[in-house]
Amino acid sequence: MIRIFLLSSLILVFLGFKVDTEISEHQYQLPVLKNKENNPIVRVKVVADSDGQILTDVRFGTEGTTDLKDIKSAKLYYYGQDSLPGKMENIESRLYASVTDVGKKIVFSGNQKLNKGDNFFWLSFELEEHADLSHFVDAQFVSAKLDGKKLRAKVTGNQLVQRIGVAVRKHNQDDVHTSRIPGLTTTNEGTLIAIFDARYESGRDLQGHMDIGIHRSEDGGQTWEPIQIVMDMGEWGGLPQKFNGVSDAGILVDRNTGDIYIAGLWMHGLLDKNGNWIEGLTEENEEWDHQWRNKASQPGFDVKQTSQFLIVKSTDDGKTWSKPVNVTEMGKKEEWWLWAPAPGQGITLKDGTLVFPTQGRDKNGHPFSNITYSKDGGETWVSTNPAVSEGTTECMAVELTDGSIMLNMRANSNRGDTTSTNGRAIAVTDDLGETWTVHPTSHSALIEPVCMASIIRHDYQSDKGEQTYLLFSNPDSKTQRNRLSVKVSDNDGDNWDQFPALMLDEFNSRGYSCLTSIDNETIGILYESSQADMVFQTLTIDELTNKN
Repeated sequence: MIRIFLLSSLILVFLGFKVDTEISEHQYQLPVLKNKENNPIVRVKVVADSDGQILTDVRFGTEGTTDLKDIKSAKLYYYGQDSLPGKMENIESRLYASVTDVGKKIVFSGNQKLNKGDNFFWLSFELEEHADLSHFVDAQFVSAKLDGKKLRAKVTGNQLVQRIGVAVRKHNQDDVHTSRIPGLTTTNEGTLIAIFDARYESGRDLQGHMDIGIHRSEDGGQTWEPIQIVMDMGEWGGLPQKFNGVSDAGILVDRNTGDIYIAGLWMHGLLDKNGNWIEGLTEENEEWDHQWRNKASQPGFDVKQTSQFLIVKSTDDGKTWSKPVNVTEMGKKEEWWLWAPAPGQGITLKDGTLVFPTQGRDKNGHPFSNITYSKDGGETWVSTNPAVSEGTTECMAVELTDGSIMLNMRANSNRGDTTSTNGRAIAVTDDLGETWTVHPTSHSALIEPVCMASIIRHDYQSDKGEQTYLLFSNPDSKTQRNRLSVKVSDNDGDNWDQFPALMLDEFNSRGYSCLTSIDNETIGILYESSQADMVFQTLTIDELTNKN
């Protein structure tokens, strides 16, 4: 079945009404989430020609829904003058009516007095826990009664359908104010591990009280185990937790042994605007800075000079984790201001080399991207030369079919650039980062609003043999972190226009994402969504390559 993800609209046929009374429908491409009570499905806009008109008997159809048993309940909310619900719970609304037995038709019986002008209603679904991630939901506005007179719908244009997902992390879940910075991988045992910053006090970056948390899933992301904290520096050095934050983690599976590594950045204490250690910090201190601002991380190796690169390891499929090992002196050049993990996912090369994407600030404080590798099973780590001379930061790496490594980088020069030069910075190395070559698609193929992105390699087996795909996800925009989308290349990233981009969430969000190969047919993605702090969804290779 061909799934069409396009804007949909609906105009009503008016029976006996003045021409300036209007009702219309609008759908948005948004994830519909398990573990979340309200999910926006359809917006209905009523433009009333006078105050006091009464809307009753509102009806919807559910054609396009894969399985009606996935839907636990449907609710219709009146939002007054507010047109967009965001996460729905963030805007005051009035429940118009609710239905628990959702069938091919949904009938809401209510009584809502309208104001002259625009009035907005939103249809919301709550999903069952067993709802399948491969399924879709859909709804269409059919009719309503306004002052006792029936309005019937005439659909124009194509209908979109909305994909089911899981709200893996929600705002204030587990006493965590905000969960940020997703990483995702599939272990050798097939377990999914999602990693994130557990930011307890606010959504702000380091410095602050934050740890690295994970969730495990042993059923392909349908359900997730409770939170597990794997990096927590507590009150190390006698300072409160708000001055011992750990952030920006990346995860890597050693495909040779099955061991799993998580790298995170620890910031101890605080340096002042001149790069000097601030003594005597307590819980009452309100000073704040982070490693990418000012002189908050400086040359040297000591915890009072520079932010620290930590690694934890699991040898039992992510069930338990080692204490953090500090590898700062292994990979950081003393004159660099910073050496840090790049959030997302690392890789194992075909020859067994372990590779983390990394980032830092050079001897002048300028940002760069590079890789850090281990040839001895994670015992020692070597960081490489910067990939490009321009200012880049968060990055992810893939091994191309010829064995070279492509690094896909967030580029600061894209900020404010809406021209044809907006695009991810891309470089390739065939000698483990000793030398780098700028790729022909750098700053031309993959637009960005300056944001972390994800890229992975997927080797797809079919009856025609093996096909290697590169998959890329980010906010598909030059200006805003919206339109979170996945793109595919079947030629090692030489171009990205062979297949249509698949958009998952068109609203604004923080926009970070991470992809993983779940199995031969299925791709998983964990991303910062407009509908929850962290959303997980599955996609198939067939739909990404437009085969179904």
